[in-house]
Formats: sequence, structure tokens, C-alpha cells
Amino acid sequence: MQTKRLTELALLATIALTIFMVESKIPNPIPLPGVKLGLANIVTVYAVYRFRPKEVILLLTTRIILGAVFGGNMMALLYSAAGGALCLLGMLPLHRLIPEKALWISSILGAVFHNIGQMTAAILVMKSLGVAMYFPFLLVSGCCAGYFTGLCAQFLLQRKPHMMNPAQTLAER
Repeated sequence: MQTKRLTELALLATIALTIFMVESKIPNPIPLPGVKLGLANIVTVYAVYRFRPKEVILLLTTRIILGAVFGGNMMALLYSAAGGALCLLGMLPLHRLIPEKALWISSILGAVFHNIGQMTAAILVMKSLGVAMYFPFLLVSGCCAGYFTGLCAQFLLQRKPHMMNPAQTLAER
């Protein structure tokens, strides 16, 4: 991997981790466990359309592990890993089918896969199918969050050329 690419991935992991930590300090307006906006996923969705699959896996794994360590919640590691893995398994093939202009669709489907992964982990940990009754609430909130994060990632991808070379952008104006 080139140094420039590795540096960009490290910066994205840092941004995602920072967003994750800030979001964890904000009180949740919806008092259901596991329901949150998931703003750090903006970085993941962006990376799916910008980097190779192995690089995206590295980025997400780094964020999940460091988020659990810095957040002090190692149990969250299991749920995040299960959700993140299933999300990537769904989104990586989808990004070939869904263009950047409709990235939000890919993000919503990724959120659905993420919720399925988290629910599977919860059923295995709690050894009860009763927790599955909670799935519809997660699904609705996940689709809303996926739509929002997808729109944000789509905006970043559209702005990427302007962000990377502002001198050229000024010359073009």
C-alpha cells in the first residue's frame, strides 16, 4: 500500500473515531438501546466508494476496535463487529451496482445489513429469540440513519475533487 493511501486511511480512521467518540457523549433522544445516528458510518460509506475492499475492511476494523477501547465498552465490540462485517458484505458488492449519485440507497441497505448483524449477535449473546421483537425498531431507525449518512457520504464524494486541490478549484472558477 502506498504511503499516501495509508495516510489517507489513517486520517479517515481518526475522523471516524473522533465522530464516534463525540456522538457517544451526546444524550440519545430516542431511549432505545442501540438506536443512534451512527455518524461515523459516513466515513465507512465514503470509503466503500473510494477505496479497495481490503482497505475499507482495515479502516472499519480499526475504528471498531479503537472505538470499543476508547469508549470503554468491550461488549459493544461484538455488536459493532457483527454489524460492520455484515454491512460490508452487503455494501461492497452493491457499490458496483449502485452509482455514486444514488449512494444513499447503498447506505440504507448497508444499515439494514448492519442491523441484521447486530440482532444476530444479540440473539446469540442473550440466547433468546425474544430480543428479535426489538428488530423492527432498529430497522426503522437504521434506515433513517442510513439515509442521512448516505447523503452525507454522497456529498463528500461529490466535493472530493474540490477538497483535494483547492488551488485548481479556484483557477477553474
